[in-house]
Formats: sequence, C-alpha cells, structure tokens
Amino acid sequence: MANRLVYVMDPMCSWCWGFAPVAEALISQAATGGVTAHLVVGGLRTGQTALDNGTRKRILEHWHSVAQTTGQPFRFEEALPPGFVYDTEPACRAIVAARLIDPAMAWPMARAIGQAFYRDGLDVTRTAALVDIAEAVGLSRLRFADTFDLAQTAEATQADFTWSQSLGISGFPTVLAEHDRQYALLTNGYQSADALGPLLARWLDRIAAL
Repeated sequence: MANRLVYVMDPMCSWCWGFAPVAEALISQAATGGVTAHLVVGGLRTGQTALDNGTRKRILEHWHSVAQTTGQPFRFEEALPPGFVYDTEPACRAIVAARLIDPAMAWPMARAIGQAFYRDGLDVTRTAALVDIAEAVGLSRLRFADTFDLAQTAEATQADFTWSQSLGISGFPTVLAEHDRQYALLTNGYQSADALGPLLARWLDRIAAL
C-alpha cells in the first residue's frame, strides 16, 4: 500500500512561497514516519500575455499581504517589470524535469525557484535562469537542460495540471495525505505549521496502526 504526502503547488504562486517553510516542515515530519513527499505542479498561470499596469498593481498588493501574513521575504523593487509575461509553465516544467531526474530533487528545485523569483527578483520564466537554479541545487546543467526540453517532460507537466484539475483543486498550496490511492485533505490554502503538524501526526499514527 502506497503512502505519500502529495503537495500540489506552483513555484510562482505567492502563497506557495509563503508556505515554503511550512511545506519543508511537513515534508520532514512525513519522512520521520517513513512517508515520502510527491510534488504535483498546478499551473497557476499559463499562456499569459504581458501584464498591464492594473494587473501588476493588484498582484503586488497581493504579494504584500502574503509577506505580512507569512513573514517570507519578497523583493518589491523592480518586481514584475514592464512587458513581463507571468507564465508559470516553464517553472512548473523545471520541477517536473528535476522530478524525472531524481524525485528527491523536486522539492529543492521548487523551493529554489520560489526563492529566486520572490526573494531575488529573477525572471524564472527564462530557461537559462532555470538551468542556473538546477545547477545550484545540485543537478547537472546538461542533464537538466536536456530533460527540460523533452516532449515527455512537457507532457508530464500537462498531466500534473490535468490531475490537479480532475480533483477539483483550484487553489494552492494544497496538501493531501495519500494512503492506498485514497486522499485526505490536510489543507487547501495557507495554514501554519502549528496548525498542520498535528493533523499530519494523527494521519501518520493512523496509517502506522493499519
């Protein structure tokens, strides 16, 4: 019987960046119970056009709210410059590429992309930036770049989008506890580690007793 912690997220989702320390804690907690984490990318914004001024203003106001609520660092100076196309598909595909190379690298890649985008102000829609991030987390530049460009990787990314939509997941972060293909919802939306840790602990105790 398969037991997994399934984290459905998008690396360019501001609430997912705010949730990153919580996700880290949950992944570590699950690992102590012998349960691995599986990341699914949700495709928050794909195929977008360049942001207009009104949309940019609304997004940055949202970022300020996330920063205030979660304490995660954001770089607001020169964020979302004119002409920026807020397409999250490349960043999502980068996580899938890392996952295909080594499933254990999916979370480090996701965390690093969020950090690069929100804290450091890098354009993570660019392939070159994603290759640099992959190398920084310990992946081979060449292998990552080759995997990123595969049709298989693009197809797997779309399959993640479809899977999350099929479950009715419309918001991120979402965390599911999976036992034998049955899913228990831990959260849909931001919650603190103090709130979610006990829920995960009870689930881990329950499956350990089976």
